[in-house]
Amino acid sequence: MYEGPDPASAAEAATGHMKYDDPWYDALASGWDELDGTGAPASAVPPARREGAGAARVADVYLEVQRSAAFREVRSRYRRFVVPGLAIFLTWYVGYVVTAQTAPGLMARPVAGAVNVAMLAGLGQFVTTFLLTWAYARNARLRRDRAALDLRWDTQELTRGVGGGER
Repeated sequence: MYEGPDPASAAEAATGHMKYDDPWYDALASGWDELDGTGAPASAVPPARREGAGAARVADVYLEVQRSAAFREVRSRYRRFVVPGLAIFLTWYVGYVVTAQTAPGLMARPVAGAVNVAMLAGLGQFVTTFLLTWAYARNARLRRDRAALDLRWDTQELTRGVGGGER
């Protein structure tokens, strides 16, 4: 049962020295606006990637993978699905909008009761979005995911060998 503020927390807040016992406290943010023990502000969070000769060698590994036939094949398979799919979907969408503006009589034509052509075409937009999403996920699973995962593992192995296990 809560009966008011914790006196220890109030004292810590008054002195400016707060202790965080919160399990959700972000460890990466610790050190912000805190002193390092010598009276100087704490240093910034170290960079996630070390720059230098190792970084250049790792970049060479990624360039080598990017130039590989396997990478080009994965990109080609991606483009062979996405470019036609995007063209078809944008044509269908723009056609719907243009028809709604230029042929309101056609769009207002009743189909069944209060349902007209515009309502069916609008619902068709949602249906085709879901179908395109399903087709994209299926295409990725069947044609690209395995090859892309193999490339990822190969890249990880090559960078581990170059960087000595550090990133």
